[in-house]
Amino acid sequence: MCGSRSTITENPPSSSHCLSMATLSFNSTRIKSPALQSHKPFSKSHFSTKPNNVPFLFPSKTHPQLHHFKPNSISESSVSVPEEAFDDAEEDDPTSELSYLDSETDPSSVTEWELDFCSRPILDIRGKKIWELVVCDSSLSLQYTKYFPNNVINSVTLKDAMETISEDLGVPLPEKVRFFRSQMQTIISKSCKELGIKPVPSKRCLSLLLWLEERYETIYMRHPGFQKGSKPLLALDNPFPMELPENLFGEKWAFVQLPFSAIQEEISSLDERFVFGAGLDLDLLGIEVDDNTLIPGLAVASSRAKPLAGRFTISFNFSSFTIRNSSWMNGLEVCSVEADTSRGCLILSVGISTRYVYATYKKTPTTTSEAEAWEAAKKACGGLHFLAIQEDLDSDDCVGFWLLLDLPPPPV
Repeated sequence: MCGSRSTITENPPSSSHCLSMATLSFNSTRIKSPALQSHKPFSKSHFSTKPNNVPFLFPSKTHPQLHHFKPNSISESSVSVPEEAFDDAEEDDPTSELSYLDSETDPSSVTEWELDFCSRPILDIRGKKIWELVVCDSSLSLQYTKYFPNNVINSVTLKDAMETISEDLGVPLPEKVRFFRSQMQTIISKSCKELGIKPVPSKRCLSLLLWLEERYETIYMRHPGFQKGSKPLLALDNPFPMELPENLFGEKWAFVQLPFSAIQEEISSLDERFVFGAGLDLDLLGIEVDDNTLIPGLAVASSRAKPLAGRFTISFNFSSFTIRNSSWMNGLEVCSVEADTSRGCLILSVGISTRYVYATYKKTPTTTSEAEAWEAAKKACGGLHFLAIQEDLDSDDCVGFWLLLDLPPPPV
């Protein structure tokens, strides 16, 4: 059982209570060298500023309670990031390629790949940008890189390369391939479908995104053809948010927070309790969070929570609070939730570049402060936050739980 219940503060945190910023430190030890508690519901499109007598999101007997969100609840010492030292004596050859499978990994267990096929800030002898294929799985048990000239970039080249990975490493072709660049969707999707693989556009390629950031600093910048200041050829989209198609209806939502220990419980029990959702590999992200640290999140209550969680499709009609359905939730690839204080709304990001207006609220100094405090808490947790869905206000359980992370786009 965690601490006492509290309401959201109506004032922004004072300078003496500013939240400390936590950064992510990619766990580079997994990279191989190529040379080698109660919640407060919101309804009627506004924030409730007084505590309501409503049931907890999680039953008190089996789960810690969701707390009312408190902007000053995360201390400077509650989030720590380990510093991983690089071995300068064994620097990677930036021109080498990598083909690796962890010897302790069962090849048949690698069923999903994360893939990027894009140009790099490197010029070849013709003065043209080199392209690179980077493939891994979520645990980095599989790692593969290969450079290509820019005149062979097509679905046939990619299809052949994926078959080569399977043959060289002795792993079956994956069931799914996640990728995060919308501009490459046609080529990647065509290659995957010809191989009987399901292409999944998603920014939940966190292992791949962090690996690319690490490669930029340790490989690309040291390559003899590196072009400093070169902008990514295929920049990530950040489109204007839109509304979801109307179908399912819900009742209330709330800014909430849970101790990190309870977050871990929810993630570990997703399969056991047949709960929809997804977790994150925090060890790979290189971030350590104290068990008592309160992680900010968004709770949604719906009388049709199970189909809602199974289809994950939440948005809001702003004259009467509405939740709507669009497609299967678990396949929607939920990326993040953000509070847009300039528009007075919540933004739900899914897939590669889809952004939905998830909810609106009446802008007042109080609601703006609450939303800003929630965003500040996310930053203090290194971008960690969650989305929880419950059946209704009398529900004893959570039917959907997603651990999310705000992550900047890679430098390539």
